[in-house]
Amino acid sequence: MTYPAYTTEVVTDERAFAALSADWARLHRRCATATPFQSHAWLHSWWLSYGRRGRLRLLLVREGRELAAAAPLMRVTRPLPALVPLGGSLSDYGDVLVDDERGEAAVTALTEGLSAAARTALVDLREVRPGGAAERVYDRWRGPRRRVDDSLCLELPAVPMAELIARLPSAKAQQRVRAKLRKLDALGVKSRAVLPEEVDAALGRLLELHRLQWQGRKVTGEHLRPRFREHLVRAVGPMVRSGDAVVTEFRMADEVVAVDVTLLSPALAGGYLYGAHPRLRECKADVAVMLLDACAGHLGDGGRGGGTLSLLRGNEPYKHHWRPEPVVNRRLLLARRRTAPLLSAALGGDAARRRGKELLRRWREREGGGP
Repeated sequence: MTYPAYTTEVVTDERAFAALSADWARLHRRCATATPFQSHAWLHSWWLSYGRRGRLRLLLVREGRELAAAAPLMRVTRPLPALVPLGGSLSDYGDVLVDDERGEAAVTALTEGLSAAARTALVDLREVRPGGAAERVYDRWRGPRRRVDDSLCLELPAVPMAELIARLPSAKAQQRVRAKLRKLDALGVKSRAVLPEEVDAALGRLLELHRLQWQGRKVTGEHLRPRFREHLVRAVGPMVRSGDAVVTEFRMADEVVAVDVTLLSPALAGGYLYGAHPRLRECKADVAVMLLDACAGHLGDGGRGGGTLSLLRGNEPYKHHWRPEPVVNRRLLLARRRTAPLLSAALGGDAARRRGKELLRRWREREGGGP
């Protein structure tokens, strides 16, 4: 399929996916709204751990040999036939990539190519951050379409820790945080960004500390599985080398007591996963303050972090202490005329899930169990 100056193709072979690393990295850098979850290292590693043979669908738009746009997708059959983003539930943001300098013609080529690639499937783009490149595709889609709310993310401005403290609602609250930072200093907690050659070992310590900190409590089971470990180690090493991630190690008395992975992009920065030894809490150290202080310290490195320090998905109460702005990701549903019934079915399923969550929330409140 050819457009003025552009050609489109659908890649289904994972070896060809691996070979796209350099081209993909250039496109990722030229898309201002791209998040670390659209980097080649993250997506290709995720595919190796979680993809299924025959389902890869990478839609590529080229001008000559140069990538101008890309949609990293795979085909699923349940609960409905659909093209969905790579990265799944492990990625806080999903999106397509469009070279900012290519103009609207590249968006049009991507949109038309996506319509052709969908065939009898729905296009279901999940967790699109407001302003993401996928919204430009949505605006040009000619068939039935719907935009609905997806996950809630909480966001802070990308400013130094001192300015984050100044945002707190009272002088007393500000004093408490400063006291917590002094406590960390008194305990001798020191942080450093690990070197690229140290990343694999540091991530091993992170996952062991993560298991330890959640022992006996409810935890995301996937984080404890070998395939997740393989994905994280395989992805984060290259991301550290390219400036898309930083791994921070926290030591107390020369012992590693915590390790954190922060993801970085021109659009935002956000702490993705950490592990902390229970000893920190036993010493009355505030781990959340420690991690936020470290994350804020990485902002601006090589132009990373943009204007947003994202607390990523989740509405946990401790996040609200910092007065973040709630930002709701979008789910963009795109259909062709003949697949309009799939769109209706997806909307019905979404509404049913929301009703179920609301009923569960009310039941827990009646039982006194809280949210």
